[in-house]
Amino acid sequence: MKKIAGAFLFLSFVSFSYSQTDNTMKEFDSNFAHTVFFWLANPESAEDRAAFETSLQKFLNTSQYAKTKFIGKPPKASRDVVDGSFTYSLIVTFESAEAQQNYQDEAPHKLFIEESSALWTKVIVYDSATIQ
Repeated sequence: MKKIAGAFLFLSFVSFSYSQTDNTMKEFDSNFAHTVFFWLANPESAEDRAAFETSLQKFLNTSQYAKTKFIGKPPKASRDVVDGSFTYSLIVTFESAEAQQNYQDEAPHKLFIEESSALWTKVIVYDSATIQ
């Protein structure tokens, strides 16, 4: 019985620890959302896409401030109001506008821009603060 209880506690701890780590990286923080759309110069180039994705992932994995880290590509548009002209989108959330500014100033963000800016022709950013 003690072995079963011990195993249950161990599995519960591992599950809780995993879920906490996982949520830390993906938890949406409704205080401040930073949405970025990128248009690559050569969107059909597998090499450019790989370089962009690698640089972006490296940046997001080392950012001290970004909470939600969603990288997307446009799906096939099903409605006229859907703009699928971009190559990649990024949605990052922060606990505050100050944290977002710190993200802008941190070395990993600056390195990402240095490594990848030659790959894109256009970037549009939409920042939003909560209405609460």
